[in-house]
Amino acid sequence: QLQLVESGGGLVQPGGSLRLSCAASGFTLDLYNIGWFRQAPGKEREGVLCISRSGGTTHYADSIKGRFTASRDNAKNMAFLQMNDLKPEDTAVYYCAALRHYYCSHYPHEYDYWGQGTQVTVSS
Repeated sequence: QLQLVESGGGLVQPGGSLRLSCAASGFTLDLYNIGWFRQAPGKEREGVLCISRSGGTTHYADSIKGRFTASRDNAKNMAFLQMNDLKPEDTAVYYCAALRHYYCSHYPHEYDYWGQGTQVTVSS
């Protein structure tokens, strides 16, 4: 079965940090670009950033620059999203997704596989 599974979400105070994990099973993650998306209540799903197969990162949301970092460990078939200095407006369900293509994309419909999402809540 081909799937992605996220973990690491939770409740954190403003200014805190979380590290999300994305584990792939049934396929080899190193052939895919990994996109991180989020969806807040009542809003559309938005691309946050993408890490390419070669490890390059593209940010799609200006609000996360300098605070969020993507990484990957192909040997473990996993990807990660480190989120620092979290703000209440970062509250959303976060998803990882896999795209087998030369380039990253911020369009959700272009991705091949999706995780189930993990809730991140930033509140005091």
